[in-house]
Amino acid sequence: MKALRFLYQPVSDLGEAMHFYASVLGFEEAWRDGEVSTAYWAPGRSCQIMLSVSGKPAGPMYLVESLSAWIEAHPALPIAVEQDVAGSGSVAGFHDPDGNTFYIFDQGPTARAVSTDR
Repeated sequence: MKALRFLYQPVSDLGEAMHFYASVLGFEEAWRDGEVSTAYWAPGRSCQIMLSVSGKPAGPMYLVESLSAWIEAHPALPIAVEQDVAGSGSVAGFHDPDGNTFYIFDQGPTARAVSTDR
């Protein structure tokens, strides 16, 4: 794994969640994808809090070079959240032994890298 990039948090009302994270918690918006998802910088810019109305379970999202190679290297770990497109890459969800969801994703060569610098 290269890095923890996102803490994925599902929400029922994106506008209300955006107001909370920006106005109440004071987080800085990192990016927005229409009315589906947005992200805020976590304190210290160590990763981003991704809010989405997709309905998928909450969990950390780890960046890897290749999702397909990671899946092949972990054959005992079944996919728990169906593989999907994520920007110019793909993402899939898995469960740890206690049933907690975590995500593994990759980015294509033309994907914009998530940077902690500004």
